[in-house]
Amino acid sequence: MKPEELPEKEYLERLLYDLEQDQAWAYERPIQSIFIGGGTPSLLSSDFYKTLLSELRNFHALANDIEITMEANPGAVEASRFIGYHEAGINRLSVGVQSFQNDKLTQLGRIHSSENAQSAINALKAAGFENFNIDLMHGLPGQSLDDALFDLQTAIELGCTHLSWYQLTIEPNTEFYSRPPQLPEEETLCDIIEAGQALIAKSGFQQYEVSAYSKPGYPSRHNLNYWQFGDYLAIGAGAHGKITQPDGQIFRYRKVRQPNHYLDTSRLSTTAAIEPIEQEDIPLEFLMNTLRLTQGFPAELFQAATGVPIESIQPKIDQAVQEGLLEINTHSQQSIIGPTIKGRIYLNELLERFLD
Repeated sequence: MKPEELPEKEYLERLLYDLEQDQAWAYERPIQSIFIGGGTPSLLSSDFYKTLLSELRNFHALANDIEITMEANPGAVEASRFIGYHEAGINRLSVGVQSFQNDKLTQLGRIHSSENAQSAINALKAAGFENFNIDLMHGLPGQSLDDALFDLQTAIELGCTHLSWYQLTIEPNTEFYSRPPQLPEEETLCDIIEAGQALIAKSGFQQYEVSAYSKPGYPSRHNLNYWQFGDYLAIGAGAHGKITQPDGQIFRYRKVRQPNHYLDTSRLSTTAAIEPIEQEDIPLEFLMNTLRLTQGFPAELFQAATGVPIESIQPKIDQAVQEGLLEINTHSQQSIIGPTIKGRIYLNELLERFLD
């Protein structure tokens, strides 16, 4: 089923069924953020989201300053819809641009052009969106340092409050995997990262995660919740969630992926799988998330999130500090444990220190 063929009324009813089924897992905690992603959510009408967000309040308390983000593909969204999305209550957009150079977009198989992307961004600003993210990639086939800096400079001049800037990775079962393109040399990649981060910082953005940068006051609250090992509900076809129960048990779960299966009302549950996280795996999962953050995590959060005293891994923390991979700072009488610049570069090696 293609996104444009998704029956709005039936899908909305199924989402509300999901909310009713999963509301107990919120344990009366107010919803702090909502992320509407996966595919092309901007193909659905503004009335759809207006109804969904209105009905959501019947199931959950929402924070007064809730962040509600929608992903937008500049090749699929109708710019005229931005006004309706803003009126529906969506207050943040994330635009998947990838590059502002048409030859690079063609290589990536994107359906939009640089002109499409810039027009969409100007339209969302005109619709009243002051908070928006631009997704960009670096390390693209044939990309030079000047190419990469051009993409960043264009995004910055368009006035985004948040940048997701990440390196292209070749994934299995993709065209690039079967026919690998000519990627930039390691030296060029290092130059791109160094010069790109300098430009981003000079433009007033702060890096808060491996590939995330924001203007002061604009980090993605939804993404921060992921990286701080927080809980989140899974609502919708293919959605993934994580829940910590009052007894400390933690599980991940996911919903049926195919829309036609998700819409099948003969299914009493839309949940495809529930996978408990084994107690001995929880500390490493916590660190795999929180050590992506440039500021790391408060020491007290470790036990609060994992149920395990931080003393259990203190020797490994001390070892990583001695190796220059971790540092411990004090802020507001809290001990903050975070990766050094070296630790961020060699994050996998850092995490290996915590394997049994």
